[in-house]
Amino acid sequence: MKKILFATSETHPLIKTGGLADVAGSLPLALGELEQDVRIIMPNYQAIRNCEPGRYLCTVKVNNCDVNLLETWLPGSQIPVWLVDYPPFFKVPGNPYVDDNGMPWPNIGDRFALFCRIVAEVAMNRAYLDWQPDIVHCNDWQTGLVPALLSLEHQHPASVFTIHNMAYQGLFPATAFTLLNLPGQLWHPEGLEYHGMLSFIKGGLAYAERITTVSPTYAQEIQTPEFGYGLEGLLAHKQSQLSGILNGIDTEVWNPAIDPHIAQTYGMKTLNDKAANKIALQQQMNLPVDAELPVFGLIGRLVEQKGIDLILAGLPELLELPAQFVFLGSGDKSNEYRLMEFARLYPEKVAVTIGYNEPLAHQIEAGADIFLMPSRFEPCGLNQMYSQRYGTIPIVRKTGGLADTVIDTLPESIANGTATGFVFNDTSAATLTEAIKRCLVMFRHKKDWRQLQRNAMSRDFSWQSSAQRYLALYDEI
Repeated sequence: MKKILFATSETHPLIKTGGLADVAGSLPLALGELEQDVRIIMPNYQAIRNCEPGRYLCTVKVNNCDVNLLETWLPGSQIPVWLVDYPPFFKVPGNPYVDDNGMPWPNIGDRFALFCRIVAEVAMNRAYLDWQPDIVHCNDWQTGLVPALLSLEHQHPASVFTIHNMAYQGLFPATAFTLLNLPGQLWHPEGLEYHGMLSFIKGGLAYAERITTVSPTYAQEIQTPEFGYGLEGLLAHKQSQLSGILNGIDTEVWNPAIDPHIAQTYGMKTLNDKAANKIALQQQMNLPVDAELPVFGLIGRLVEQKGIDLILAGLPELLELPAQFVFLGSGDKSNEYRLMEFARLYPEKVAVTIGYNEPLAHQIEAGADIFLMPSRFEPCGLNQMYSQRYGTIPIVRKTGGLADTVIDTLPESIANGTATGFVFNDTSAATLTEAIKRCLVMFRHKKDWRQLQRNAMSRDFSWQSSAQRYLALYDEI
């Protein structure tokens, strides 16, 4: 049995801003089911919900701050969650990272430096808990200082650092290094210094015993200038310690056979029942009800990374096709406005909901025939996996986790029964439109389409296989 301290800045369902929270709420559970001793540690934000109030464990003094550790539990599990409680930093309303104007909190560096110090104290069994991990599993830049701090300790536990998105690096002016009172031994080009700035993520990359990211293809991509954001050289240098382990999905929450949010439950053997969800979706979105029309769905951030600009550029041509489009998400205001304009001009073909609505997200996955995910980059992605589980065929760009989870529909993959979606290469509206048209040709062949749905629904995207791979990685250290 391994003792694993899982350090994260967010955990679902306590608090969530993105995919990191889904991983933090699922991977520790899966490791626990493999009989590992896992503890989650995260900041005690004011916005935390869905858990019992934390009970007091101890007070740890770091950098002249008295910080309390509280204990609660991951809902519905025996996984302890240790909350780093320092009200001046974390007991403020709102998002963990940005204020109401979308700007990073002015003291965000102070917040996560303090958090990292506490994680290091717990890891070294200096927090009066009588528990020391074998592995400290850190996630994204907010925990990047942990491996760096542990590197200065005698007989420290091994650290694993997982990159969820290289675009977010925790960069601060050089003066922050002194203001945060960090150990001087860490300030050099092979350490925390990055072109004269302080880089939190570099602490994880430079000092962790193992680096992982959330898909095998993304592990290769981040070693290139296009995806490495200036750290591709370091990642290429450490490629023997770098691996890609695909995220899983919650197969209980995302299960069309028992989903309480959809109009009609169904499974592989009752795929005909999926049609009732299309009708329900069309009615809910005030679209003409037509069981024969293909319905395209998109759920996600309406930003360039997700390829929304490719869809917007192609929509005038796509709206000439016999099809309907349902969008759910938020993002750049200009993209939101343009989508709303399409919905106003083509109310019988386009429906848009700005914001996020969990029940509607489930209904779109169940009611759509085809899911659009033309991302410019996608470290892992979840919706393409949800879609396949729901027999909703994804159209994706060949990048990151999308390339690893969707098998293109080609003569060979059709013949051997592995085809699960449609994949295109170039970041252009023309190639996306071509993939959509290729998909619609298959959609008209009902027998082949049904087989494609069954292929997709038979894929195993559970956390169990991912957890086994992480456990194997821990054993190697």
